[in-house]
Amino acid sequence: MGTVEEIRAALEGFDLGAAAELLDRYLSTQDDPELRLVRGQLAYLFADFDVARRHFEASLETFRAGGEMNRAGFVASWLGRLFFDGIGNQVAGRAWLARARRMVADLEPCVEQGWVVLATVGCSVADAGGLQRDARLALDIARRFSDPDLEAKALADGGLALVSAGHIGEGLGWIDEAMAMATGERGVSPAVKSQVVCSLFTACERTGDLARAQAWMQVLTEAGMFGPRQPAMGLAHCSNACGLLLTEAGRWTEAEALLSQAAAIGGRGVYFTRLNTVVALAELRLRQGRLDEAEALLLGHDDRVEALRPWARLHLARRDFELAAAVARRGLRLLGQDRVRAAGLLAVLVEAELGRGDLEAAADAAAAMERMAGESESVAARAEAAFARARVDAASGREEEAISLLCATLAEIAGSDIPLVSAKLHLELARLQANHNQAAARADARAVAAIHARLDAPIAGEDVALLRTLGVDGSDQRPTAMLSRQGDKWTVRVGTTSAQLRDTKGLRYLAELISCSPVERHVLNLVDVAEGTPADPGLQRRQLGDAGELLDATAKAAYRRRIEDLRAEVEAALDVGDDDRAARADAEIDALVTELSRAVGLGGRDRRAASAAERARLNVTRALRAAIARVAEVQPVAGASLDRAVRTGLYCAYEPSPEDEVVWSTGPGAQMFTSA
Repeated sequence: MGTVEEIRAALEGFDLGAAAELLDRYLSTQDDPELRLVRGQLAYLFADFDVARRHFEASLETFRAGGEMNRAGFVASWLGRLFFDGIGNQVAGRAWLARARRMVADLEPCVEQGWVVLATVGCSVADAGGLQRDARLALDIARRFSDPDLEAKALADGGLALVSAGHIGEGLGWIDEAMAMATGERGVSPAVKSQVVCSLFTACERTGDLARAQAWMQVLTEAGMFGPRQPAMGLAHCSNACGLLLTEAGRWTEAEALLSQAAAIGGRGVYFTRLNTVVALAELRLRQGRLDEAEALLLGHDDRVEALRPWARLHLARRDFELAAAVARRGLRLLGQDRVRAAGLLAVLVEAELGRGDLEAAADAAAAMERMAGESESVAARAEAAFARARVDAASGREEEAISLLCATLAEIAGSDIPLVSAKLHLELARLQANHNQAAARADARAVAAIHARLDAPIAGEDVALLRTLGVDGSDQRPTAMLSRQGDKWTVRVGTTSAQLRDTKGLRYLAELISCSPVERHVLNLVDVAEGTPADPGLQRRQLGDAGELLDATAKAAYRRRIEDLRAEVEAALDVGDDDRAARADAEIDALVTELSRAVGLGGRDRRAASAAERARLNVTRALRAAIARVAEVQPVAGASLDRAVRTGLYCAYEPSPEDEVVWSTGPGAQMFTSA
């Protein structure tokens, strides 16, 4: 049988698996509510939720029977966290958290009152103002009762709240102090250490501070807090945060590797960790133009504020401006004083209102961004606010003001490590000046191309087209291979050498993929390209020769809108304590999400009732590979690069790698289909 001393030694050494085994042996003969609580916490860290719940409930009942309501309230808060963050059931989670607060509210001052107000993981709290208030209260209680666990937790949560509110320097100072306690002091439990680490990496992600995340990762590794015997959630959370940081920095290949690792190690873990993986992967897919995959990832998660920014961006990318604005506004209501995350939603709201033609609403959203940026220490936030204001100015006919603002902002952020933001500002300048000052527009176009040449993030197809009109090849700075069409002949040119090939469907498919890189094309769209069928949404070839999609586009759009309405209803019901109404709305949401999921196949693809798409997949794949082989015969090096970069399947894409010797582009007559 494990002894209390052995259990304590295993916990202090962060050997959590051994500690769990020792606790199981001890609790098989002893009913100790404190150690049952610890065993439940360890089970939670390892995502063994049934075991965690059993131990928490047993501990709670023993404390209640003994009249220790302070400890009973603390355990109730862990049950709230189990449901809210672990399982992802907000209704049950909020009910337990409310019960925990009631259980300790009328007691004499005690340390558990601090624990109850900080029951959930700090990074899952939407309202930064509320989290900051609760963290300060808990910190005062922790220091009054000399509780290092609660002190570390309060510092980490309070620091994250300060960072989210825009007080970055002060907030990171709080988090660094909590990390020093978690990695260098005894008396901080494994459960609290994991929460401190969670706040650290979340703060790094929200501030774009990749260097800080990497520095602390080294400290954690040296302290033995990451490793094969430790809970996967810590490493998964780190990978999620770093993956998002790399995505925003334009290092997409590295981001893909990290996020795939996070999905593999945390796929069955704590819901909140899995949610962060979903959100990070969805953000990457949106950047890559893989919208259906992003939706497949996000389905069912739009009840959490963490997922609302990618949801809003997804609707915006599909030009569903009404739904994008609705999601953004709901997120803004939930975020309270969280200026960092609110800025991303306001940026979507500006574009959605511009898309709807409501200049006044767009101007209001841009003004809100400017106010938040003025209260934040974030250079990126100020740049994004300036971009939003410039977009509104340009749409309102004030192009000179927009150009002046963008130029001033670029001067302000010079030297800052926010390359994709800089590229976006230069691109907007190029667009605004294209018809008035060609020399200036070309200079900005060259700046865009130069920035992306240093990154692993290709320029979007429509932006490449703008750069080409200005005489700039925005695809890459490496040698370019050109594929262009004249009548029934295709010219393949690399440098000063060229060759001609007879027109085939495969070459047409290939040109379309290259011209719209990195956005994917469904094989039936490519068939339309080859046969000259217009991309009429009322009659697309993908709807012929089979029984059609399980849900058509109109039905799916209606489902998405109904889900958004129901989410707002759930939040309104929970705000007034009407759990029954919230549960009923949740049940309807689950049914709608199930129907959408049935209509969406692997990777977000519409599942077909018959095989037309499968036949097209086989034919397009054969035609593409045959065309690439013909190109390789006349241009071996460039053809080999093309063969590696073209991805086939139900959806196809040209996705060049930074290691490719050349990058492919298309010339006149090559691009025949541009509708997404």
